[in-house]
Amino acid sequence: MSWQTVLGAVFIFGVVFFILTVTGVRRKLMEAIPGVLQSAIGVGIGLFIAFIGLKNAGIIVKNEEAFVSLGSVTKTGPLLAILGLILAAFLMSKRVKGAFMISILLVTTAAMAAGDTPVPKRLEDIMTFSIPGISETFLRMDVTAALKYGIFSIIFSFTIVELFDNLATLIALAKKAGLTDEKGNIPNLNRALSADAVGTLASASFGSTTLNAYIENATGVAEGGRTGLSALVVAGMFLLCLFFAPLVTLIPTTATAPILVLVGALMLGEIKHIAFDDYTEVVPAFLTILMMPLTYSIAEGLAFGFLSYTLLKALTGRAKEVHWITYVITAAFVVNFALHG
Repeated sequence: MSWQTVLGAVFIFGVVFFILTVTGVRRKLMEAIPGVLQSAIGVGIGLFIAFIGLKNAGIIVKNEEAFVSLGSVTKTGPLLAILGLILAAFLMSKRVKGAFMISILLVTTAAMAAGDTPVPKRLEDIMTFSIPGISETFLRMDVTAALKYGIFSIIFSFTIVELFDNLATLIALAKKAGLTDEKGNIPNLNRALSADAVGTLASASFGSTTLNAYIENATGVAEGGRTGLSALVVAGMFLLCLFFAPLVTLIPTTATAPILVLVGALMLGEIKHIAFDDYTEVVPAFLTILMMPLTYSIAEGLAFGFLSYTLLKALTGRAKEVHWITYVITAAFVVNFALHG
């Protein structure tokens, strides 16, 4: 598909998101996710984030025989990432405010000193006054082409993956920020879901990648960001980054990767809420946690959790413990697997 067609598809499932949100369906879907899977989601996303960090740092690399293996950790990049990980962890243990930012700045400086990252030598290497316009992508989505490509494929397959990827991310981030009540529910959830739906529509209109909740936001949560004001400040800083884009690009992934690994470690705490003496809950939780990083997909990891949870409860005579919406979600994941082999 052309990028215009893809944007059209994003716009379509953005409309679906909005309809599901205003009708309360998305809230019902989130509330139907079993408690054990909600806990597993946080842990699984933590491992997923850590895996991304290790890959970006070059500590874990692709291997044709074993899929993944240990990289050359004595090389400059991976070595700096390991040192950055230790430094950030040390600063966190000492309760130093801005531990992540301090680590990123020091590792970036070390990378420049080691010749692993270019050193800015002129003003143009730090900032620019040439801001790209949006005329080439604004409202360029081709909804008609997307519909011709396959309305069922777009509305069902595309939407179900994005839907549960997003719901799982919201659950994990809310739990990490301590924004859930005693029952595990998220107060004012509809506001977050509405913002997400409108954001998806806006991103397609502006020609951007899908705007929704990203797992990397856990880094901000770990640093104490818990309110909408945090998001507004970050948005303002990103606006300034348009003028400092050359400087931002000088920050190597070896400086930011350790932060992802640490955030992954911080998200392991949810594992304490899993009942390890009940195998109808342990196995689904384990599959959810394991399959997220292995499939490189939050939604597919959650799919394995739903399938195993529903089947084990039904086969052990505990089908009544499963919410009827959970059965519907499981069936939807089955259909999605069937469509994509």
